[in-house]
Amino acid sequence: MTFQLILGLSILVFLHELGHYLAARMFGIKVEKFFLFFDIGKYKIFSVKVGDTEYGIGLLPFGGYVKIAGMIDESLDTEQLKQPPQPWEFRSKAAWKRLIVMIAGVIMNVITGIAIFTMVILTYEKEYIPASAVKDGIYAYKNGRDLGFISGDKIIAVNGKPIERSKDAMSVSIMLGSNITIERNGMQKVINIPESYYKILKKSGFFPLYAFENFSFAVDSVPPGLNAAKAGIKKGDKILKLNDTLITTYGQFREILINNRSKTLKAEILRDTSLITSNLTVDENGKIGIVIPVHYLDTKKYSFFSAIKYGVFDAIDLLSSNLKGFKKIFKGEEKAKDALQGPIGIAKIYGGVWDWAKFWFITGLLSILLAFMNILPIPALDGGHAIFLLIEIITGKKFSDKFMEKVQIAGMVILFALMAFVIGNDILKLFK
Repeated sequence: MTFQLILGLSILVFLHELGHYLAARMFGIKVEKFFLFFDIGKYKIFSVKVGDTEYGIGLLPFGGYVKIAGMIDESLDTEQLKQPPQPWEFRSKAAWKRLIVMIAGVIMNVITGIAIFTMVILTYEKEYIPASAVKDGIYAYKNGRDLGFISGDKIIAVNGKPIERSKDAMSVSIMLGSNITIERNGMQKVINIPESYYKILKKSGFFPLYAFENFSFAVDSVPPGLNAAKAGIKKGDKILKLNDTLITTYGQFREILINNRSKTLKAEILRDTSLITSNLTVDENGKIGIVIPVHYLDTKKYSFFSAIKYGVFDAIDLLSSNLKGFKKIFKGEEKAKDALQGPIGIAKIYGGVWDWAKFWFITGLLSILLAFMNILPIPALDGGHAIFLLIEIITGKKFSDKFMEKVQIAGMVILFALMAFVIGNDILKLFK
């Protein structure tokens, strides 16, 4: 977990700071330092000076920074500002150039997130199930049935936009309020998912409203040692009943298992032409240990350009989901201590098993979130600097160095308080 967290954040921090560095150099601004991690005075892992810039790796693995000449930053080094402005300093450049330098890190993180999602699609996902291939429609779980979905409904559009990939009808942002157009018996109908329904979904552990599991199935294989194997289930078996409930679809089968976690069910199984009964134990995750065959064979391969298109789509969708989440925190509908994650929480999301597909997906998500967090109008963040620069561009009046120094200090106090909160909250969650 620790190594994945450090590697993922190191990649993102390096690219974020590289954005600032390249923009500064593009406008002829001197960059005094470019560090991954923070150095403590003279204490650092490595450094080398090339031209005017010292490049290095610090001791504290909590981010990184570029020290731009003539700029008030987190180092609070104001000695240089006591001297007359030099043409190669940040403060000497036009406001629009300084604005580009400040937002370049955010832009780099957005590009990185999209690039990672595109790479994940091309390398790991490779193909997708078109919505048109889902002939049997959805299986509606209880939360979905309560909203008006019925098994067999076909998802046509989300918020009025037709969907190409079936997975896009399962987006997280849908759970936070969307209008779903479905086709039922040849007629179209719109089902609204109110944002307030989020609370019900949360209580159920964010169990899906529906899934593309409205098909009959037989067992494809049975991994040894798991509950299904212990119950005598074999390849080709069809599970007809669970506790006298007739099983017609895989979704129904899954729902029964999930509602009976850690329980033993009486199963009626069809094997060739024989009926067999067996006691089937469900584990704590609502699984028994079987593999079912891939149902939808009508998949479509991603092209390079479609992968870029959906990489952008996935980035926007994840950003939208998190914006809705932050909105709920600010409105008091969600507690910050439950919703926010610090470094320990992020490490747990990465998990203790190395899975490159998962690693890159989470890193792409973090890149988008890092861009979002940095553009917030909080002093000391890129967004805070950008706000003051926009005001300067509009009014034509530049804020004094003394004022910006006080703003930077105030912003750093806010950021340290937030860091203390999320890290402390992570530690409390470990004990809970």
